[in-house]
Amino acid sequence: MLRLPCLLRGVSSPAASSLRRAFRSAASLEAILSHSHPSKASSEDQAGPAHLALYNYPTFAGAYSALAADLFHRRLGRRLLVLPFSSVEPFRAEDFKGAGFHSCYLLDFIGPRNFALELSGFIPSVVAFDHRQSTLARIPQMGRCPTNLDIRIDTAKSSARAVLDYFSNKLTSENPDSETCENLLGQEDEERVSNVVKYVEDADLRQWQLPDSRAFHTALRDERAKLNCVSNPHVFEQLMQLDVSDLLARGNSLAQNRLEAARKLIHNPFKIYLGQGLYGECLAIRADGDSKLSHEIGLELSKMSAGAGLRPIGAVVFMQRGLLKICLRTTDNSTNTAEVAKAYGGGGKASSSSFALRMDEFNAWIRENT
Repeated sequence: MLRLPCLLRGVSSPAASSLRRAFRSAASLEAILSHSHPSKASSEDQAGPAHLALYNYPTFAGAYSALAADLFHRRLGRRLLVLPFSSVEPFRAEDFKGAGFHSCYLLDFIGPRNFALELSGFIPSVVAFDHRQSTLARIPQMGRCPTNLDIRIDTAKSSARAVLDYFSNKLTSENPDSETCENLLGQEDEERVSNVVKYVEDADLRQWQLPDSRAFHTALRDERAKLNCVSNPHVFEQLMQLDVSDLLARGNSLAQNRLEAARKLIHNPFKIYLGQGLYGECLAIRADGDSKLSHEIGLELSKMSAGAGLRPIGAVVFMQRGLLKICLRTTDNSTNTAEVAKAYGGGGKASSSSFALRMDEFNAWIRENT
């Protein structure tokens, strides 16, 4: 397997250490400049202009896209700085001005406001990838894009798949006369990564069509804390080692454990009148202290509610920031819980939604059973 050394090549240890503590800091800005103007010792193996890849953190589409970018540049011996981009503490376009980057890749996002447009003002080539309908809707607001800004939005393909395809094709085009076929990954790694990306895409496109897709993502969520390539310089090695079969086994085991735990917590469910009866009746339970299992509890309540002749909805109620949060779940494909949630300022999808009420508002949904 290809060994991947530290992603911040040419960055001093103090800067890298501080960058672990904050996505955007004085140390991170220093790291950007030091990477674009590396010392002689740090650039012996990689010469030429520096390239930049910013990936959406903490999404798996972003992380696997960054893996593809890193593999491509390593194959060709080109210098690349890979950084996670977080909306919590985002970089600004001017942070990269004067750093001399030859190209920039925005992976699984296009950035806030005119971020991509501003980058194209001083970076010769900016290529952005995304798959979200919400991003597509923003494009007309950007006006006419300059020729050096290439925004690639494919709502039928996850960013991870799009970026892997992009760099695979780009690697082939960079070596048209090569007698041997150039690939980003070896055969075993390629098969393993491709299988994981299929599941990532299944969730990104909200299809949920692959076998045990939800169980897979239950296990995959445990890997999310590892996706910061600065605090975890071995992230790409770890991504290449993730295996669908292992994740499915872990996910199914976790799901079963959570379901059993949820069943033990369901004591004395009570009937509530959704919207004071406007949306029918269902079973509910208070889950203060057990909100992490609200999804599983709600699904079990949904079945119990249907068995009791009520709407097949389970309502899990717990206190959150001074209000009662109500999580609605259903196992019935013809039931839409979101219509209730949206009527009270919340949201979600048909099978899973939530909203918040004051205590007095919720009390009006409870009537003494006679």
